[in-house]
Amino acid sequence: MCEKHRTDSDSLIEQSSTAGPCAHPGPCGPADARRVVERVISECCRTTRTRCDAHVLSDAQLVASELTTNAILHGGGMTDFHVDVVGRGVRVCVSDRSDRLPVARPPVDRQGRRPSGGRGWPIVCRLARDVQVSDLPSGGKCITAVVPLT
Repeated sequence: MCEKHRTDSDSLIEQSSTAGPCAHPGPCGPADARRVVERVISECCRTTRTRCDAHVLSDAQLVASELTTNAILHGGGMTDFHVDVVGRGVRVCVSDRSDRLPVARPPVDRQGRRPSGGRGWPIVCRLARDVQVSDLPSGGKCITAVVPLT
């Protein structure tokens, strides 16, 4: 696959139909993130003349969607978003304003009830082969997940 295929903030803003109201470069939400992932993977497949696997695309889109949703709901909002194809994987990087680490909630609470939500982080960890959480110098964090392309 492509060694590096980076989607920079300027092209995201130009190509995102909802970029106007965003307070940050890149997609405004999960649907925009899924579209960017699809565009990056499709462009890389066209460039290398390789077949794009629908399951791989779906996994990468789900990871991007979950990370952006978590940044919005739990991280004080997204501050940055990047997607690139490196080696045999799609790297999705989402930054937010919170220093809090992501956590997986138990499937049931103390009363035995199933809470709504709480499934995004385990999904990301299951689909990605490499997940890293890094503190940002200006505060907040960046979560990087690499989804295998094969």
